[in-house]
Amino acid sequence: MNYHRIVGRKLQSLLSAREPPISILQAPTARPFSYQRCLYDQKPHLQDGENKERKSDGDGAMSRRLAEMTEEAMTQGGSSARNNLQQETGFSEELKQRLQERIAETTFKNENAAAIAYANLPQSAGKATRDIAGAMPWTGNESIHDATLRMLNDASKPMRVPFRPPQPGGPVPTAPKPKRSLSSGERLAAARERTTEYTLKQDSSISKKERELFRKELQDRFGPGIHSFPVSIQGLSSLANERIEDAMARGQFNNIPRGKGKNTKRDPTADSPYIDTTEFVMNRILQKQEATPEWIQKQHSMQSEVKQFRSQLRENWRNHAVLMIRAQGGTLEEQVRRARGYATAESKHNKLLQSRVQLASSDDDTNTASPATAEILEDVPCLRDPQYMATEREYHELKIKRLNESIRSYNLQAPQVSQRPYLNLQRELDSCYADIAINLPEEIRERANRGSTNPGSFSGHQTRLGGFSSSSGSTHEARIYDEDSSKGYGFKQMWRDLWN
Repeated sequence: MNYHRIVGRKLQSLLSAREPPISILQAPTARPFSYQRCLYDQKPHLQDGENKERKSDGDGAMSRRLAEMTEEAMTQGGSSARNNLQQETGFSEELKQRLQERIAETTFKNENAAAIAYANLPQSAGKATRDIAGAMPWTGNESIHDATLRMLNDASKPMRVPFRPPQPGGPVPTAPKPKRSLSSGERLAAARERTTEYTLKQDSSISKKERELFRKELQDRFGPGIHSFPVSIQGLSSLANERIEDAMARGQFNNIPRGKGKNTKRDPTADSPYIDTTEFVMNRILQKQEATPEWIQKQHSMQSEVKQFRSQLRENWRNHAVLMIRAQGGTLEEQVRRARGYATAESKHNKLLQSRVQLASSDDDTNTASPATAEILEDVPCLRDPQYMATEREYHELKIKRLNESIRSYNLQAPQVSQRPYLNLQRELDSCYADIAINLPEEIRERANRGSTNPGSFSGHQTRLGGFSSSSGSTHEARIYDEDSSKGYGFKQMWRDLWN
């Protein structure tokens, strides 16, 4: 603040003095020891206009510099400099008004620097230059608009430029074409062919198919001689014309529908601006040659292996689950009701199976179950067999490992959108349990209706043999008893009997 006051007082003193500076041109024109005029008087006064301008302004270099420093301090000093201007700083009203106008002008230029720069562009500036001048400056972070635009550009291929829409064909020629004059050899061949056709038409004992085959054989026999394959453009053109004329003579062009768009297979992706021409042609060649990429063939083999493993896993568990339920004994209705209980327990772990279990249970009750057997399902846990899973785990882990190796090999060849996730043994087992539990009641009832053995006649290992006999198609009833281990006869007993 003291600085502004000192500068203001200095400006006022300089402006009030208004005394022209002393110039060296006002010195005496003659020296006391010489009669000649001074050199300054002999030279023309080149700076007279400049001196008059300085006299009219009444300001020296010092005052102008101080005024510029004051204006810069006010315009660039911020809010503190503007507050000092409003307070008592010793400035005159004229100087304050000039400074305020300068501050307002500078503030306007700073706030609208981009618009002013865009407006001051020359007319010769191009669109890219104008876009850069009007764009927001880079802040170091990518905006949401720029990120979205970049993702859209990466997601879709650029359009082919220049894009040409399909054009209509040329005008259809209406004037008849002049008939080509035939040589004597051609007329003779045509006459011989017509004679053969007439002979075939007169023979009523030959069927239409046999007549066509015989006609084709005669045409090949009496037609032009066998020529080597043409190797020039003229030879290919002659061969094509000959084939076309032979087809026209046989009448293969008589029933062809004519008109625009007839007998033409137009690919809708041919004119798509999003598909490159090279890519379209390569895809069409692969389709015509019935060739598939290597990763497609790998995909078929991998899917067949996974499907085979899942079907085998479900089939083995279905047979084992039926045997486990039969081993618990009871009548057929008790076994079916127990299977429904297992299905309900399984549905508690899989919410998607609840509606299926309820629907299947209600349908089965209304169709087959009597009122005496329509009881509440037993509260049983999920159907599992740790001993069976411990026996089969080594095989399952080995099979899952090989399938994952096949999937890994496929993922290295396939594009990202077609890659497959790896298999998990526990996830596959849970899916198997959920799929089999819903069908267990129907499976038990179906096996009983096919003439299987009485479920109440077996226990323990007897049920396993009963399940095997029922699956193999035998209908006779068998009864197996377990012998006491003390009465077992083995190699040791056989060796003892041989030497005694």
